[in-house]
Amino acid sequence: MSTTTTPPLYRQLATHYRGAIEAGALQPGTRMPSLRSLMRLHDISLSTALQLCRTLESDGWAEARERSGYFVRRPQRLRMAQMDEPLAGLRPDPAQYVGIHGQVSDFVARRRAAKVKLNLSIARAAPQFYPAEELRAAMTRALRLWPDVVSSVPPLQGDPHFRSVIAQRAVAAGMAIAPDDVLVTNGCIEALNLALRAVAKPGDTIAVESPTFYGLLQVLESLGLRALEIPTSPQTGLSIEALELAVQTYGDIQALVVVPHLQNPLGSVMPDAHKERLVRLCEAQGIALIEDDTYTELLDAEGTPRALKSWDRTGNVLHCASMHKILAPGLRLGWITAGRWQARVEMLKYTQTRNNEILSQLGAGQFMGTGAYDRHLRRLRTALRGQRERTAEAIATYFPEGTRMNLPPGGLQLWVELPEGCSSAVVFDAALQEGIAIAPGWLFSNNARSDRFLRINCGWPYDDGLDTALRRLGTLAGNAIRVG
Repeated sequence: MSTTTTPPLYRQLATHYRGAIEAGALQPGTRMPSLRSLMRLHDISLSTALQLCRTLESDGWAEARERSGYFVRRPQRLRMAQMDEPLAGLRPDPAQYVGIHGQVSDFVARRRAAKVKLNLSIARAAPQFYPAEELRAAMTRALRLWPDVVSSVPPLQGDPHFRSVIAQRAVAAGMAIAPDDVLVTNGCIEALNLALRAVAKPGDTIAVESPTFYGLLQVLESLGLRALEIPTSPQTGLSIEALELAVQTYGDIQALVVVPHLQNPLGSVMPDAHKERLVRLCEAQGIALIEDDTYTELLDAEGTPRALKSWDRTGNVLHCASMHKILAPGLRLGWITAGRWQARVEMLKYTQTRNNEILSQLGAGQFMGTGAYDRHLRRLRTALRGQRERTAEAIATYFPEGTRMNLPPGGLQLWVELPEGCSSAVVFDAALQEGIAIAPGWLFSNNARSDRFLRINCGWPYDDGLDTALRRLGTLAGNAIRVG
């Protein structure tokens, strides 16, 4: 559902002053109005004035000087160059991802074997940012209402109330789906597995974003499918021009998997005009369009952006989603609505894993059906925004000259481009030896250019330990250039 509620007053005022700094009305180095002046000017309490200034400080737009108050500053991250747009005219190579499963498996094994003190390689928030107490209470209520739930066989599709809540919330994204169109899965990864098995067979070519989530590459390889990487913009997502060229070059593309909002790892967001054009292109070319909607609820923008599925008129879009990143990583709750492949997906689900356990669905459905869920999402988005901006500021401050980065409008991670001659593999190895895990760029593509990138998690609270780790990563990146 749309979440267009008004931000807290201190956040509104912080946005106002940030706009004044960006516009040049308040110059870096000049003093901000004192707390007393802010109280008089905006008729606010001392607590609100402090929250306003501390928000500007944490976001990098002000700095506190001892016994002098707050002063305007321009964040270091704004001085960093943005990443280049992809070259859409290059012909993709369908053999490029062959064998990547071994690389990913090596990464996972080494990360697990190491004594990791700080894991920045994952893409989820810290446990304290999820509503564990509320979910436990909801599941306790569910057990009281349905005491036989653990000894009864649940419906194959999932709990009817949970599916009804999913269908209701889908309306805000422009989708018109019935509860019976929703099939509950073991996270989004099973939903993607089911979608791919429904629309393709071993040996078929599947178009993917480049770079893309390494777990998807593992799935494709395990199913005997050939991945075809399509250049993807860090701003607007998959290049439709590059996809059109791929269609002309390879006429046998069976499906496309795409993350339209906060793409992993880039963080890009596809404009509505691009989304509609993509849906129409896939429909015209007979390419099944698989939409991974894992991150949409983490967008900073008010309201819910339209899903690709909202433009679907022929059942050609298979919409997959999950609660793993936004509500409860421990529940592994996902779902799929598969359009004209719905019956086949349901049969594949029955064949593959049968029914999901239902207690988590009962609890999540109760929680998501109330305003508490939207309040949780607002708190999560606010926390992640501050952590992203502080992490970006640290990277801009500590990493070597020539580092580039785009700050996404939401989400859990930053995609960082290292300077020429700096290998993410070297940085990964050195960092792991010091107990810091990061995700090197070669996980997300076999394109050699991706080795200069890192994906860094922003889901942990920003504290002195994290700041020290980012400072150390910057040093290791600088050392890697010299080694190269």
